[in-house]
Amino acid sequence: MAYENLLCEVKDSIARITFNRPKVLNALNHATMVELGACLDEAARDDAVRALILTGSGDKAFVAGADINELAQHTAVDGKEFSIFGQGVLRKLETMGKPSIAAINGYALGGGCELALACTLRIAAKTAKLGQPEVKLGIMPGYGGTQRLARLCGRGVAYQMVVTAEMIGAEEALRIGLVNQVVEPGEVVAAAEAMARKIIANAPLAVKYSMEAIDRGLEMPQEEGLFLEATLFGLLCATEDMREGTSAFLEKRAAQFKNR
Repeated sequence: MAYENLLCEVKDSIARITFNRPKVLNALNHATMVELGACLDEAARDDAVRALILTGSGDKAFVAGADINELAQHTAVDGKEFSIFGQGVLRKLETMGKPSIAAINGYALGGGCELALACTLRIAAKTAKLGQPEVKLGIMPGYGGTQRLARLCGRGVAYQMVVTAEMIGAEEALRIGLVNQVVEPGEVVAAAEAMARKIIANAPLAVKYSMEAIDRGLEMPQEEGLFLEATLFGLLCATEDMREGTSAFLEKRAAQFKNR
């Protein structure tokens, strides 16, 4: 499927999604979010896709935020609808059962930072800048930033980033746990591909259920989370991939997983 604002390709079991509005630093407008939702649906249905990489076109921005011209027109009613729709698209990314890696090649601000937060993992170029500057515009994060940032980095970090609206550099983002890795400019997509290949080498169902246990378990008391973990562990014990993985280990050979 062809998109106006995205470049989407699948190669070697990796779906690469590139936000392609370089004239506006890849800012997110409604049309782009609609396309992203459709692209994610395609990737979810495609059994050949084992991991996703999201990045921005050019070398200045991952996604520099929302489209301000569009944002400025919202009323109370459609502003809420705008937020709920965007949250739904990013939640789809977060829960699709296939790991996603944000290759942050430049500015990741506002909706761009929220997009990165919804990914499973984040790799940033040393020159990248991240932030939630919405309060400077008289609004607040609306695509999950107040929730995911606090869960990932802690309440204090979330308060500081959101209410000061200050950008932080990649090394500071690494220190506070906002990104997983920092690399040289120009190497961010290659680093994301290397990480994706490590994930793809593992059993697909084991990866999927592990992600589900982490995502859902964070919203549960620990005892309930442990029960969920045990239940999913039991399900994996009944899979062909579990028998293949354990047999391959004992036979000292590479496992051939079949996602069943």
